[in-house]
Amino acid sequence: MNAASDITGEGKLAANITHFARALRRAGIPVGTGRVVDAIRAVEAVGFTDKADFYHTLQACFVSRPEHRLVFAQIFRLYWRDPQFMEHMMSILMPTLRNMNDAPDPSAAERRAAEALLDGAEAPESPERPETGEEVEIDLSLTASIDETLKTADFEQMSTAEIAAAKRAIARFDLDVRPIASRRTRADSRGHIPDWQATMRASLRAGGDIKALEWRKRRIRWPNLVALCDISGSMSAYSRMLLHFLHAVSNTRGPGWAQVHAFTFGTRLTNITRHLRQRDVDAALDAAGQEAQDWEGGTRIGATLHEFNRDWSRRVLGQGAVVLLITDGLDRDDPELLAREMERLHLSARRLVWLNPLLRWDGFAPKARGIRAILPHVDSFRACHNLASLEDLASVLTGPEKPGDRARLQAMLAA
Repeated sequence: MNAASDITGEGKLAANITHFARALRRAGIPVGTGRVVDAIRAVEAVGFTDKADFYHTLQACFVSRPEHRLVFAQIFRLYWRDPQFMEHMMSILMPTLRNMNDAPDPSAAERRAAEALLDGAEAPESPERPETGEEVEIDLSLTASIDETLKTADFEQMSTAEIAAAKRAIARFDLDVRPIASRRTRADSRGHIPDWQATMRASLRAGGDIKALEWRKRRIRWPNLVALCDISGSMSAYSRMLLHFLHAVSNTRGPGWAQVHAFTFGTRLTNITRHLRQRDVDAALDAAGQEAQDWEGGTRIGATLHEFNRDWSRRVLGQGAVVLLITDGLDRDDPELLAREMERLHLSARRLVWLNPLLRWDGFAPKARGIRAILPHVDSFRACHNLASLEDLASVLTGPEKPGDRARLQAMLAA
């Protein structure tokens, strides 16, 4: 490589860094013009004689969130290190037939990197094959539409374009929350509760004669929604989409939740409620990501629930709050602590809904100690791995409690 002072000279390194930044942006990493300028200046200051230094310099300039590191590493490897990166990416994206000796399927990060670097590029022509004289007909009459395919696609396996489409669909969710009938009442001529005190006062004004009964009706109010979202390594792909769902719920128009409180937890508890109230979803989640420093780390469900019950439950669980617990239940802490804190959380909430992406598997069984400690203390158990599961969640939150949920939980515990 050349000296550091040649970066803005006749060399093309500055232009290549700019094109590399565009690929990162297409892959979903927020890279603006300011970061590109900073990266060029940083490489000019540090030098680019060593590949490892060059990698870490660009990573420090372009990556600000832990979940973007894998995508950055894939794009860097394909763009800077592999001379045959174009052929490699084409092999990832082309729908070819594979035999048992072929390479395994690419990871989600590899596919996002390939799509970002090949945006607008044409696929290479396949090698010529001898004609057999037979015509192959494909019946597409039963092929699912794009919308239906997107609804059933797993968040962890989505491409960059599919993730963007899923986020737009989540933002359009319509949550018509059912109000709660309060014990407090208010005067209403069409009410069904006799108001004897008002009736007697009216009779005194009329000389002691009761001309008509006064009526009251119950006040209605909307409950709070409290979400506890696991952001550990096993949940990172799902927690990001669920935070988009919580942002849509926090900014819904018309009758909705009285207040939405959101907390993230991995190795510690973080309150991100004020960040989700921002109208711009990207700014809201970026601020939430900077607030929570334990993204893609370990999991301490029992300890973080203890912290929530001790410091926050009396503040946010009043007046019949509905609680969403978003986690896979894979906890290495003491299961007795987890069971004790789950029982306390369940007693403090009007309804406790557990969202677990592991339910996407048909053969799911609650064998882990953490899962068996949580199950007895929830009212509903739902998957959260695709758009269809989030639509089902919206119906669960806004509709009446389904009678089969309790029997389903009992059957899982007995299995």
